[in-house]
Amino acid sequence: MDPPPILTSSDYAATSSAGEERHAEIKWDEIGFGIVSTDFMYVMKCSKGEDFGDGSLIPYGNIELPPSAGILNYGQGVLEGLKAYRTKDGSIVLFRPEENARRIKIGAERMCMPSPSVEQFVHAIKKTVIANKRWVPPFGQGSLYIRPLLLGTGSVLGLSPSPEYMLLIYTTPVKSYHKGPLNLVIKDELYRAISGPGGTGGIKSITNYSPAYKALNEAREEGFFDILYLDAATGKFIEEVTGCNIFVVKGNSITTPEAVGTILPGITRKSIIDIAIDLGYQVEERGVPVEELLQADEVFCTGTAVVINPVFSVTYNKTKAKYKTGSGTISSKLYETLTGIQTGLVQDIRGWTLQVD
Repeated sequence: MDPPPILTSSDYAATSSAGEERHAEIKWDEIGFGIVSTDFMYVMKCSKGEDFGDGSLIPYGNIELPPSAGILNYGQGVLEGLKAYRTKDGSIVLFRPEENARRIKIGAERMCMPSPSVEQFVHAIKKTVIANKRWVPPFGQGSLYIRPLLLGTGSVLGLSPSPEYMLLIYTTPVKSYHKGPLNLVIKDELYRAISGPGGTGGIKSITNYSPAYKALNEAREEGFFDILYLDAATGKFIEEVTGCNIFVVKGNSITTPEAVGTILPGITRKSIIDIAIDLGYQVEERGVPVEELLQADEVFCTGTAVVINPVFSVTYNKTKAKYKTGSGTISSKLYETLTGIQTGLVQDIRGWTLQVD
């Protein structure tokens, strides 16, 4: 199989110009949260013990891997997720991409993988977005989801790190992952991550997600949208929903489980904490008992895909707690502020956004 052609600067200029002309042809109202084949993806490679070199843009499509690749046999890989937004004036911006770069480095170290520098990662993200800029939805109609994958691609049979690695970045235009308030269930016989040091709950390991499918499918068959997991050590404290962080509101106080060990340090989570403090709310990061959750005024989830999504109810054993949602809630204020920063409607006083075009 011949390698896909590398996109040269002249090829890109011609393709980009033609792509902008076709921008109006995309039916933005029909996109959801799924895969749309965009124009280009970015590939960067290195061997074990070496540093990542320059990467390149190639046409979006399938990749070739040996059947003995480390990612296929032993799941040696980490992923990231971030978005590009079109602002009201038509510019395209990224939101805190350097945080994704730092987080993928932490995950790579845990999985015995080399990783690109922060500068290489951000440069690769920018190039990928610019090459696919016709796929960035118009202001107010969605965003361009960016999925970086760091994969062990070299052949390995014994239990050892792969000899070769690839950073692959692809994109797809999306709307929000969830629509409307969520109804969650706590399953106290199911745990998302082991307690204590040594696990992978605090990184975005590729192996973290598919083990949750069975429990998630069962919850949805029972009429719930997702599962809120408890800590595995005591079964008394809330941790995360399957793919997002959680916050609990009581009065003027906002509490979220501390992101240590088993809980992913979400970038949206981190941003919401700072925004909430700026708006005058009291924010705590600590263990949150189930009983405190059930007595809350509001509950909401945060993440790149979900942004900020209110929770309508949480069911625990025979108890169903219901929460405030809609306009006037703290979660709605935080949502308006966060998305306003991301799209240029609210002043970015912290320098979180990065213009790419």
